[in-house]
Amino acid sequence: MQSINDPYELRPGVPTVEVFRRLRTDAGLSDRAPEAVALGLPHTWYGVVLHHRGEPIGMGRIIGDGGTAFQIVDICVNPAHQGRGLGKRIMAALTAELDRRAPASAYVSLIADGPARLLYEHYGFQDVARHDSVGMFRPTGSG
Repeated sequence: MQSINDPYELRPGVPTVEVFRRLRTDAGLSDRAPEAVALGLPHTWYGVVLHHRGEPIGMGRIIGDGGTAFQIVDICVNPAHQGRGLGKRIMAALTAELDRRAPASAYVSLIADGPARLLYEHYGFQDVARHDSVGMFRPTGSG
């Protein structure tokens, strides 16, 4: 519940294409092509947008098949608002929704960039490399 003096509000949903791209780049994440964002956002399993006095300043999403596999993506907070526990609010909302709706047997993953791993560890995420697994990716357009 938001207190009366709290200028931040976390709302379920996904941002517009333009806001999505701005939030990512403001936070130092890579930009995404507008066409790709327009295709991807409607497939969000669950998302939240963080607002400061009505202006979107952060977000987070869960994507996946709805049963066996989920991935937490696009966690970001505008740098002017970082250091206030807002990333924790986003993660708490996302993990609460996973706990509420995702099957207990589902695999939930994410990619931790830099010090963000400390935030994710707080929510039970562990390195997979120590289990003889390693996260991998393949950029599109690869042969």
